[in-house]
Amino acid sequence: MKEKPNILLITTDQYRGDHLSIAGHPIVETPNIDSFVNHGAYFPNAYSEIPSTTGARLCMLRGRGSYFCGLRGYAAVEWNEHNSLADVLARNGYHCINVGWRNLHPRRKLYGFHVVIPHDTHEGVDDYMEWLRTVAGPDAHEYAHGLDPNGWTARPWHLEERFHPVVWTVNKTLEMIRKRDPTRPFFVWMSFLRPHSPYDPPKAFWDMYINRKLPEPPVGEWAKKYDVHNPGLPITAWYGKLTPEQTHRMRAAYMAMINFIDCQIGRLLTSLHRDLGVLDETLIMFTSDHGDMMGDHHLHRKTYAYEGSARIPLLIKYPKNWDLPSGVFSHVVGLQDIMPTILDAAGIESIPGMTGKSLFDAIRGEPWREYIHGEHSPCYSLQEAMHYLTDGHEKYIWFPARNEEMLFNLDEDRQELHNLAEDPAYRERVKQWRKKLIRLLAGRGDGFSDGEKLIPRKEWWSPVVEEYLWK
Repeated sequence: MKEKPNILLITTDQYRGDHLSIAGHPIVETPNIDSFVNHGAYFPNAYSEIPSTTGARLCMLRGRGSYFCGLRGYAAVEWNEHNSLADVLARNGYHCINVGWRNLHPRRKLYGFHVVIPHDTHEGVDDYMEWLRTVAGPDAHEYAHGLDPNGWTARPWHLEERFHPVVWTVNKTLEMIRKRDPTRPFFVWMSFLRPHSPYDPPKAFWDMYINRKLPEPPVGEWAKKYDVHNPGLPITAWYGKLTPEQTHRMRAAYMAMINFIDCQIGRLLTSLHRDLGVLDETLIMFTSDHGDMMGDHHLHRKTYAYEGSARIPLLIKYPKNWDLPSGVFSHVVGLQDIMPTILDAAGIESIPGMTGKSLFDAIRGEPWREYIHGEHSPCYSLQEAMHYLTDGHEKYIWFPARNEEMLFNLDEDRQELHNLAEDPAYRERVKQWRKKLIRLLAGRGDGFSDGEKLIPRKEWWSPVVEEYLWK
């Protein structure tokens, strides 16, 4: 790591951690992403500390966990970019470029980058939409297929494949790397909006999955209250039981979109190698901000502590001449570890206030955290707001509004079918996890713990932590 490598951070939105071939998924195909592990690292126990977009991205871009990043839920707010990832890299000689989906606010604020080319789904702040109208006609629109950007409906993409935003994001990234300052190493954050809904893969990929027999969504014994049948279920519903046909289309389209993204990442890697000649000198990281419940336990979208929502993919591909251990690393990691890892790779000293750790410490076999904490303030429902702890083997969840607990044995029950908190045999394990959360929250001073017990909360609380948003 003596010379500063180029750095390419690839992110997706709403990509489940179990939807990788290397994660053991029986249907979805991700050969290009999986290949990182041959000269790199795969972390199967990666989690989003705030499993929705804005909070998760603050964790990633500030190297801080929930609360300390300035958010503990979803909020479209401005924040202090000083000592954030791009700001630090730019001050240390990197040419910093951001292409694609951001959901940072204000939407065109640079946040330390030299160049920002957004696909942010709003008029005036979406360079993709402006491009689409230029090449496909003035009436062309990303959502002209009729799908909702937060809904569970699915169908093939309505335009030619070359017009899809996934293709545009790769094309624009390659263009900007080609036009970079050649005297500096580059840092590029390439961010796909997909596989987040709308579930609209190109038809060639839709056809690969729509007639396949897919695994049934897991439904825990505890999830009966979410078993609300159609018809009448809103397209953007956060819970409810779809028909078998609706569930199949949704899940098939989601898997098809992931396969499509993987193919486009493969095209990117080939161009970086053959056309631009920079692949060998580039550190690549791949991750997502959160997952997607996809009907698991009759739940949809995100913000939950359950595996479908909170577990994310996280892989690293090393530059060619790096001599580090490669393979699968079982350490529990999070988005707060992205920034420390990148700074470590660039030879830049750690920034005060970061709570994350460099993943290279885990790779080198150095001491690592025992567990990770995540949370989400009320979003769809006060009752679903939660705190969670996991070490990758067990997961403890506490719901402040209803003062209920859950415990899952992830080694034996990764689909979280059985809530062990209701089993007297696990009373001591629940107590041990509760004590950990009591200690952790007592240090924050936001009223969830007095150091002796967890304190329920019956009213909605803000996702914003002003003290840290600008600190």
